[in-house]
Amino acid sequence: MTHRFLITSLLFCLSFISVQAQLLSEKNNFTRQDTLRGSITPERAWWDLTYYHLDIKVNPDKKYISGKNTIKYKVLENKLVMQIDLQPPLKITKAIQNNKELDIKHDGNAHFITLKDPQNINDINSIDVYYEGHPKEAVNAPWDGGISWKKDNNGNHFIASSCQGLGASVWWPCKDHMYDEVDSMLISVNVPDNLMNVSNGRLKSVEQIDDTKTYSWIVKNPINNYGVNINIGNYVNFSEVYDGEGGNLDMSYYVLRDNLEKAKEHFKDAPKMMKAFEHWFGQYPFYVDGFKLVEVPYLGMEHQSSVTYGNKYMKGYLGRDLSGTGWGLKFDFIIIHESGHEWFANNITYIDIADMWIHESFTNYSESLFVEYYYGKKAAAEYVIGTRKDIHNNTPIIGYYNVNKEGSGDMYPKGGNMLHTLRQLVTDDEKWRQILRGLNRTFYHQTVTTQQIEAYLAKETGIDLSHFFNQYLRTTKIPTLEYSIKNKELKYRWTNIIDKFDMPIQVSINEKEAWIFPTAEWKIKVLDDKNASFEIDPDFYVNTKKL
Repeated sequence: MTHRFLITSLLFCLSFISVQAQLLSEKNNFTRQDTLRGSITPERAWWDLTYYHLDIKVNPDKKYISGKNTIKYKVLENKLVMQIDLQPPLKITKAIQNNKELDIKHDGNAHFITLKDPQNINDINSIDVYYEGHPKEAVNAPWDGGISWKKDNNGNHFIASSCQGLGASVWWPCKDHMYDEVDSMLISVNVPDNLMNVSNGRLKSVEQIDDTKTYSWIVKNPINNYGVNINIGNYVNFSEVYDGEGGNLDMSYYVLRDNLEKAKEHFKDAPKMMKAFEHWFGQYPFYVDGFKLVEVPYLGMEHQSSVTYGNKYMKGYLGRDLSGTGWGLKFDFIIIHESGHEWFANNITYIDIADMWIHESFTNYSESLFVEYYYGKKAAAEYVIGTRKDIHNNTPIIGYYNVNKEGSGDMYPKGGNMLHTLRQLVTDDEKWRQILRGLNRTFYHQTVTTQQIEAYLAKETGIDLSHFFNQYLRTTKIPTLEYSIKNKELKYRWTNIIDKFDMPIQVSINEKEAWIFPTAEWKIKVLDDKNASFEIDPDFYVNTKKL
């Protein structure tokens, strides 16, 4: 994919080094391997991904993978050393270009392949990278991922990949950095013939080879590495056609055989999700590749056009309402949340995992928008406000750049509440909806930086949001409105804020709505009643302190 945002990304990272040095209190020690994984190295920068053909055999009994990845790329500079990533204990056995075996220098997870033929600018070349071994077994998927080697209740193998953060190179060789998405892909997976593999995109072919079958899936849209998946089990399938904004959308469901009837009822949340999210975010971004829900032996993950599901056919999050309000039990959390990532993660994708909030804050917020679509604005507000109990404010939402380090888990509930607060500043619900839809149009199938998202939101809202985002994304400080009422005077100011933070806020004075405009300096508003009541609009994520 063209590196249209590479220069912007690098400039953005440099511009915020000084800001982060001041605002981030947590310190980390990073290694050379962190840099090789998390930065756009010279050995990555000179070539642009165009196509993958991942062609592998999975041996469930031995927990073993072998095969190759054919990598096609466009030459951007005349260089000869290419970085390909693959994590031990998997091993690259050889690399071949134009029938010539190539020299490989191994450096931990990074492998530097020296090409023999000239690399002429604008040429489209390819290389075959062969590999094999026992991939890392997932410890606590999807958070500590890899390959989950499980069995279903009937003793059949039940296998799935999950690798966000850890990286796709935990199970297949690739250019494992988010800045460069491959334009299209073919995924061919050979498995025992009593099992089926389900991957991204559409099923192209099934080939019987002795007592095995090879399932080939074609992906026609750009896809990020961690979004690529394999899911192997004794699956059965049912499907429907959804009449959406982009026409007829194939929605398919792959579940364990014993769960078929249960899934037919429970997965009715999927078309409900599609209707709500196309309303809020615009057309589903991958009509050409369809939409799938695939049952897996872990909780679930946002794999593009192949969303994985393991919520045990319960409402809420494994039967719990994360908001504590009751609204979270009106829907299956995994179906709604992980599908929301089709817009924020798979359509709009971060360049650096330090900006993971772009995926998780918007998708956390999408849960309340789903609630609003079906149950109303009041219910949605209650839901998102209810998630504040899980905010810790121990480290900032934005992480460290160029070392594959995400920020705080607060990017979920705090990020969702930050966006809910921003909606209040817009003051126009239809304008806010169009901003969200425009976001997905503007950055359609693109990789982005925080700076780009901030700039878009500032432009479309017409509000200077620089201090707003610095406050909520780059510090752990929550603005506190200090106030007192005495002798018909309301005295108020912001505390626990960064320099120049001046967010207006809606309040209720004697049950009448009003806006006030606090800064770090005390302000006074004359009241009609010395005993006037005063309340902060709870839709704003702030603290209050009455003096």
